[in-house]
Amino acid sequence: MSMEAADIVFASSHMPDPADAMAQVAGALGDTPLAGMLLFCSHRFDRDALARAVNRHGEQVIAIGCTSSGELTEVGYDEDSLSVIGFPAASFHMVSHCFDDIDAFDPVAAREAVRSLAAVAERDSRHLGDRVNHVALFLVDGLSHREELLTMTIQDALGDVPLIGGSSGDGLDFRETAIFHGGRFHHRAAVIAILSTPRPLHVFKGQHYRPGAAKMVVTGAIPQDRVVTEINAEPAAQEYLRLAGHAGEALGLAFYAAHPPMVRAGGDYHVRSIQSANPDGSLTFYCAIDEGIVLTVGEPVDRIAGMEAMFADIAAHVGTVDRIIAFDCVLNRIDAEQRQISRAVSELYGRHRVIGFNTYGEQYHALHVNQTFSGLAIGR
Repeated sequence: MSMEAADIVFASSHMPDPADAMAQVAGALGDTPLAGMLLFCSHRFDRDALARAVNRHGEQVIAIGCTSSGELTEVGYDEDSLSVIGFPAASFHMVSHCFDDIDAFDPVAAREAVRSLAAVAERDSRHLGDRVNHVALFLVDGLSHREELLTMTIQDALGDVPLIGGSSGDGLDFRETAIFHGGRFHHRAAVIAILSTPRPLHVFKGQHYRPGAAKMVVTGAIPQDRVVTEINAEPAAQEYLRLAGHAGEALGLAFYAAHPPMVRAGGDYHVRSIQSANPDGSLTFYCAIDEGIVLTVGEPVDRIAGMEAMFADIAAHVGTVDRIIAFDCVLNRIDAEQRQISRAVSELYGRHRVIGFNTYGEQYHALHVNQTFSGLAIGR
């Protein structure tokens, strides 16, 4: 069997009826035996009907997935679609585990579950050859406020196996997202799949901002709700707008995307994205936040040049790329639209074989991060 025949398969459909959409996708995927499937879908689909359709076409195949805030397909930025990635059984093996009530997440039990999943992955992928690489794909409810705890716990249990993933979205409704596992959609859930293959794997994280000069100290916060009430002892929203904005600018998704707060941690700057400004003058964040944290306002760098450099680095790690499975923050997409570079970004994604979805946050190793373009590159 040639390597060509075992390329990762991908298909997407914009048909509004879930049964039609899955039938179209299944037809395009063909009859390659699959070790597992990854699916990303618009939150507009009827989930029960979509689950039934996926089960009808993907019996015996492990399938995980989630609702999105946009999909990344062959045309780059896409939406209102069902996208499915299939890993051919000839060169991949996949096992999965669902954490179905993450409000009652038990780190001790989770570590046990992840360790035994990793042991199964190691044992059951030996038929693929002597040198098998493993990576953990992780999807978590993007409205759960539990990403930090889960990501740290799971990466700790995985040891040397790198974790990469994204937080599920629902367009930009911020009402309800869903995780797919075991043939149905779950709420307040997370799923991990360990993908094993002799092919080269590389997980990466990139962001399109650098720290600016303006400093902000969080002087009031409600950490469990990810809410900041005060910055520099002033009402949070007003002070953030004063430091980041220009006359006449108003707070909103486009503003947060263009002026992301950043925090220094572990020698690097990470974005701490804002989800919303609240009627009481506070700000709700996508990430853990607490009093005493020092933030700086991020400034954009040349995204296209930065991405070209990143794709060159990816190729240096894996050689010829089969696919890049990307977890791209929805705020990056909004910012690309604002700067009128959506088409250029989409063209770049298409050229570099990027597929995936727009997230409410990204998971990279033990970190939950925001406003990054993160992912897994798989070589041929």
